Amino acid sequence: MKACVVIGGLGFIGRHVTRLLYESGRDVTVLGRRPNNDLFLTTKIRFISGDYSDRPLLRSILKKGCEVIDLAYSTVPKTSYDDPVFDLLSNLPASVGLFQEALEAGVRRVVIVSSGGTVYGPPEELPIRETHPTSPVSPYGITKLTTDRYALMFHRNVGLPVVVARPANAYGEEQRRGTGQGFIAAAIDAVRAGREIEIYGKEGTIRDYIHVIDVATGIISVLDHGEDGEIYNLGTGIGSSNLDIVRMLEGHAEMSNMPVQTKILPERRFDVEANILDSSKLRNRCGWVPKIPLPDGIKKMWEISQ
Repeated sequence: MKACVVIGGLGFIGRHVTRLLYESGRDVTVLGRRPNNDLFLTTKIRFISGDYSDRPLLRSILKKGCEVIDLAYSTVPKTSYDDPVFDLLSNLPASVGLFQEALEAGVRRVVIVSSGGTVYGPPEELPIRETHPTSPVSPYGITKLTTDRYALMFHRNVGLPVVVARPANAYGEEQRRGTGQGFIAAAIDAVRAGREIEIYGKEGTIRDYIHVIDVATGIISVLDHGEDGEIYNLGTGIGSSNLDIVRMLEGHAEMSNMPVQTKILPERRFDVEANILDSSKLRNRCGWVPKIPLPDGIKKMWEISQ
């Protein structure tokens, strides 16, 4: 039986990844910062409460031949601006330490879940391929990119079997509102609370929204079929503006007799105008494609939010 350690396995994306790993027949261990009071975990999934910056703890968990998926991160793009030093120090040293411990343990593979939505920066062409120049404009994106580069350095110089997955903008029914991440969840919350949906610029930013289940299946595909030392985008290849999302919500809100109000604000300097990912590299590698259309995903989110 394959063994897999999921760091951050109780997060928004991590829960789905953990479930898929368990259903695949793997022996799954979840390492998380918060205590486990989540009924999501079955008794057959081992949970360890701790921080992955704890090197002795990592040594006790990582075993020869095991797989590692790293989903842990202490900040989101919005909060990274508030304290760039915290963004750097709370994330990068722990990740580099993980690479060292994984190498020493002799793991089969490490999958780093990076950010296709932030590491590329302003696009020179759309959709964005993995070979696109990287010029992130947020501390979050800079730290994510630096982590990627450390991982690939470990692969090239000392043979760490590591692969990088770069998801687009994940959304889905369990996304927490009020975290500074997730326009769709924030917009639904605003409508249900009778607040205005804030949009920066005439149409807002254009993003590649991918359902969290599709992100999870993409991460597992990278784990199972990716090539060590490579980067794989996870996206739909379709861009939707903030106003596009609002228009998709209007029909659901109308059926619930709820008005949809928007507030157009000036563009923000730190917002990248558009981000759409080309995922053909992974599709050609193993046949992975996202399966949940955006309107269907939004409909489900609206229904669950009642």
